[in-house]
Amino acid sequence: MTDATPFAITPPLSPERVREIAASFDLRALPPDFYANPYPVYALLRETAPVRRMPDGSYFLTRYADLVAVYRDAQTFSSDKKVEFTPKYGAGAPLLEHHTTSLVFNDPPLHTRVRKLIMGALTRRAIADMEPGLVTLVDGLLDAIEARGGGDLIEDFASAIPVEIIGNLLGVPHADRAPLRGWSLAILGALEPKLTPEQEALGNRNVSEFTTYLQTLVAERRKNPGDPEHDVLTRLIQGEETGEKLSETELLQNCVFILNAGHETTTNLIGNALVALQEWPGARAHLLSKMKLPAQDQQGTEADLTVEIDEFLRFESSNQLGNRRALKDCQVGGVDLPEGALLTLCLGAANRDPAQFDHPEQLDLTRENNRHLAFGFGIHQCAGLSLARLEGRIAVGRFLQRFPDYRLTVAPTRGGRARFRGFLNAPFEVGSA
Repeated sequence: MTDATPFAITPPLSPERVREIAASFDLRALPPDFYANPYPVYALLRETAPVRRMPDGSYFLTRYADLVAVYRDAQTFSSDKKVEFTPKYGAGAPLLEHHTTSLVFNDPPLHTRVRKLIMGALTRRAIADMEPGLVTLVDGLLDAIEARGGGDLIEDFASAIPVEIIGNLLGVPHADRAPLRGWSLAILGALEPKLTPEQEALGNRNVSEFTTYLQTLVAERRKNPGDPEHDVLTRLIQGEETGEKLSETELLQNCVFILNAGHETTTNLIGNALVALQEWPGARAHLLSKMKLPAQDQQGTEADLTVEIDEFLRFESSNQLGNRRALKDCQVGGVDLPEGALLTLCLGAANRDPAQFDHPEQLDLTRENNRHLAFGFGIHQCAGLSLARLEGRIAVGRFLQRFPDYRLTVAPTRGGRARFRGFLNAPFEVGSA
């Protein structure tokens, strides 16, 4: 691999520094250089302590096979976060109400009911119907970038796409969409292992602001329902014809969840991919050779970049950490765990496990049979994975078609979070296509 930039995007860690971080590994006390490049530390933990007992008594899992085993066994390992989050946020806190009511942090039957409703509006046909509008959105962003000669990969491109898509799914008027990204970042930021008072206060305030707005939006949608085949909010309000309807709290908090789940991870997918192509010029050459034909019009057929998008997801997983709680005494990876044990599942480590992937530290855009865990696994596998793949292939593909010679102008700024891996800023300039 040859760095195509005059600055280090992912700075290396010395073997001594890797051993030092791994020896005292604590999710609540991570040093800045870990955030810049966690993978060498993950690799050492995977080799030496794949089920690592943490200072707080929880367990940190880094092997692919162990994560899959936990994901498969929903009877033993719970996704319900009430026990874990009540002391973290405090009884009655908006963050507690949100994160213990949303789809991802619950077990059946709530999880099953909400997932079924959401999936009903994310059918293959519904997602295919979104493609022309997505192409129009992306091309409009690219037109603005071309007019300026560059911009910021995150602020001017990657983050603007999922906000519009989720806004469309929920039927949020365009005039009301400006706060959506800020709400999402603040609420998800409060999921970090170490929560500062400022993050907590900001998260609570943003949950309250978002749910207050949604109350008005829901009231309007009850009066004027949308098409339930495409409008997720209408589906959630109406429920299944023969099924139980969601409570008002369940309805509001799962609308918040839909924004958060579809926004941050997709922003990171697009941003991480375009930054990675600056570090891996061979991968960029592969993509450009695959798209030698001129950019297609809105009715044309886009290049199928599914294999490439899945490799970006494996290589730099947008969501790096998941959590489970053991409902009974059990064993994972040969380690006995007591009832109530809290587990952190490290997707970022599992997706680079050499026991599952050949040459896992290489970005290989021709990788087949790529069974990465970036979307999770089992009953909690991401409900919007097909939509995320669509957004990724349209965004990355059309960006490269328009700007094959784009260049980062300064080192991009990492998000500085352990759970969600992405960039805050990535300034760039474009040349002629």
